Amino acid sequence: MLVIAVTFISLALVFYTIGVWGERLQKELKVWHLAMFGAGLLFDTLGTTTMSKLVAGGFKLNFHGITGLVAIVLMLFHAIWATVVIMSNNVNTKKKFHKFSTIVWLIWLIPFASGAIWGMSR
Repeated sequence: MLVIAVTFISLALVFYTIGVWGERLQKELKVWHLAMFGAGLLFDTLGTTTMSKLVAGGFKLNFHGITGLVAIVLMLFHAIWATVVIMSNNVNTKKKFHKFSTIVWLIWLIPFASGAIWGMSR
C-alpha cells in the first residue's frame, strides 16, 4: 500500500508541476493546464487518503498534516478559480493567473517535501 501511496503522490507532483509550469511558460491559462491541475488534485487526494490509512490514527494535527490539508484546499480552490477564469475568457486574467498558480504550487511543495523527509527518516 505504501508503494501505491507514493506513486499517487509522485503522480500528483508530475501533473501539478506540468500544469503550473506549462501555464507559466505559455504565459496564458489554457484548458489543458486546468486538466493537469485536476489530475494533480486527484492524485494528491488519492495519495493522501492512502497514506492516512498507513498511519496509526489517520490524520495528525502536526506540521505535515496541517500544511497538507491547507495544500489540498488551495489546490481545490485553484482548480475552481482556474475553471472560472477559463469560462470567463478574460484574456488579461488568463495571462496573470500563473502568479497565483506558482504560489499555490510552492505552498503545495511544503507538505510534499515534509512528507518525503519524514517518510525517509522512519
